Amino acid sequence: MTTVVRTATPADDPALAALWRRCFDAPQIARLHALDPDRHRHTFVAQNGPEGGIDAVVVYVPRLIRDAHGTPQRVGGIGSVATRPEARGRGLVRRLLVEAERTMAAEQCAWSLLFTGTPGVYRGSGWQEFGSACTEGSLAPPAASGAFRVRGATARDAVEVTALHHAYNANRPLSSLRGPEDWAVRVPAWYGVPDRSLVAVDPGTGALVGWIVAQHEGECVEVREFAGAPECLGDLFAAVGARGRAAGLTRGRVRMPDGPEVRTALPALLTDPRTVAEHVGMARPLHATAEAVRATVTAPGAVHWYGDCF
Repeated sequence: MTTVVRTATPADDPALAALWRRCFDAPQIARLHALDPDRHRHTFVAQNGPEGGIDAVVVYVPRLIRDAHGTPQRVGGIGSVATRPEARGRGLVRRLLVEAERTMAAEQCAWSLLFTGTPGVYRGSGWQEFGSACTEGSLAPPAASGAFRVRGATARDAVEVTALHHAYNANRPLSSLRGPEDWAVRVPAWYGVPDRSLVAVDPGTGALVGWIVAQHEGECVEVREFAGAPECLGDLFAAVGARGRAAGLTRGRVRMPDGPEVRTALPALLTDPRTVAEHVGMARPLHATAEAVRATVTAPGAVHWYGDCF
């Protein structure tokens, strides 16, 4: 039967949600998809004939992401890629990526970004891997109380946390500009309720000076985002470790850009840190040059926080 490649319509929403439920254990995908008011023309589907069901889907998510100089650029995020198991191996995703690339270029995206554990699916369509790293090790023993008071975040902290995030990432390559809708939907979708995060409070002024997100991943407690003053990072790391040990975990992982502030604070969380190289990010130039894209994804301090996933 002939495959029909087209953009999605509102009538496809139930079928898309069903396909994502079948392929992913990620109920937040439909909520994230709804964030884009132009989502249907940014969603590309392979339909099994004129009257058939949807076999595959690729979604282009427009985002503002800072380049190597900290300047926001329109970038086409590729996400929510799914193929019905019975339809795999037919090159459907590659055909949908061609349509996504045309639309991203027409809408003046400088380049495209995605994260995947199956890079071979995308290499032939022009996306190339770039390296990143995380730090892993055994959880450190309890530490003495530090200079900052650490507590669970609450919904009332939202304004201060938003300000900390903006200031910390103001010139950071590969970081996204978050709008109110991101804080309302995208960040909670990936990080959960606020009290799973921690904040550091200056005991003298009562102001928030740091925010950290750590989640359990197998036997590890994994730090997925930080924003704030470097001086409070050690106290936040110690609190993350305490939560991990209380949950019976023995190891930790940190997904933050390497730098003096992280290396100085790391002993509060890990006793035997080691760097683990990863290659899950992929980028494709559109209007930007390949050199400019490579400069962004490899810049010192570059990070695309987990809470900005597509």
